[in-house]
Amino acid sequence: MKTKFAILAAVGLLMMTAASCGKKPEVAAEKPPVVKGARVERVSISPIENYYEATGTVRSKTTTVLSSKIMGTVISLRAREGDKVSAGQVLIEIDNRDANAQLQKADAGLRQAQEGLAEAEQATGAAKSAQAAAEANKRLADSTYARYQALFERKSISPLEFDEVKARQEMAEAEARRAADTLKMLAAKRRQALAQIDQARAEIANAQVQVSYARIVSPISGVVVAKQTEVGSTATPGTPLLTIEDSARYRLEVAVEESQLGKIRRGERARVRIDALGADDLEGSVSEITPAADPMSRSYTVKIDLPARQSLRSGLYGAARFASGQKQAILIPQKAVTVRGQLAGVFVVDDAGVARLRLVKTGKSYGENIEALSGLNDGERIVVDGVTNVNDGVKVQ
Repeated sequence: MKTKFAILAAVGLLMMTAASCGKKPEVAAEKPPVVKGARVERVSISPIENYYEATGTVRSKTTTVLSSKIMGTVISLRAREGDKVSAGQVLIEIDNRDANAQLQKADAGLRQAQEGLAEAEQATGAAKSAQAAAEANKRLADSTYARYQALFERKSISPLEFDEVKARQEMAEAEARRAADTLKMLAAKRRQALAQIDQARAEIANAQVQVSYARIVSPISGVVVAKQTEVGSTATPGTPLLTIEDSARYRLEVAVEESQLGKIRRGERARVRIDALGADDLEGSVSEITPAADPMSRSYTVKIDLPARQSLRSGLYGAARFASGQKQAILIPQKAVTVRGQLAGVFVVDDAGVARLRLVKTGKSYGENIEALSGLNDGERIVVDGVTNVNDGVKVQ
């Protein structure tokens, strides 16, 4: 009996174990975690300004490269990169002793010509007095000759007396001619002295110009952006020494596609964004459009004048926006976009308040907002604040 009872008990235990193993345990439904503090907004399709954006580089409107017009050694360099200079300020001095010697020689030539002119004028004064005396003597000799000729014709005087008078008349006439010739010669000498003076003054002016080439001044007020020489270097004509740009007037030069060029006009306003200056846009004006395209990129250069800003510098990256009408689009805050690798997404909140990460394709930016080209529908709700605390599948409150 005991053995039979033990067998029955063992069979019952096995059946209970099998029954218990066949039952599935009941599991309670898991609730999604809750995130508080995330702000949700409903997106909608609305009209926005359409624009074409072109990128480029900030450049100064006026850039001057200083070079020497003479060959010589640089003996003084009074500016370096970053220095502000004024128009007319002496920046470079070059050894130019040859020009100084030419100037001294021209000065000496001028003094010599002036002395020659003074002598010619003094001699001319004496010659004029001598000519006046010779003319008076000639008139006296002519009248005496006329009287004696009448007496001679009447045979009132001897031939010897007449010949003496005639000889004196001829001598007086020769003296008058000699005085006139001397005056002409002195007049020619005076003209020669005047010509020498003019030539000496021209040589002085030329030498002064050559001397001035030794002092290179800034033609504009601005900032030195490049220094291509040092003290002791040899300056040769045409070789750049300093580069100066006007720090008060800058413009953005952008490359515009051939298909968009017809939509841009001179004088048109453009919104310019320069990241180095911060988030605020600048308002520029189209000043130039190059008529020839770059053969490699098939793009045209458009130059946009920028308002004055102390922080503007050549070489800064910038983007210009040209308005081209309106379009319908969905704008979302840029801070609502989550970027993971090469993909962008937003957390879409359903009717139950659960956030699901959805991939979206973004387009142009509009200040703090960005255009959602695909991935969102009109009226859907997305997380726009506190995105860093939200994960896929959490409940947003």
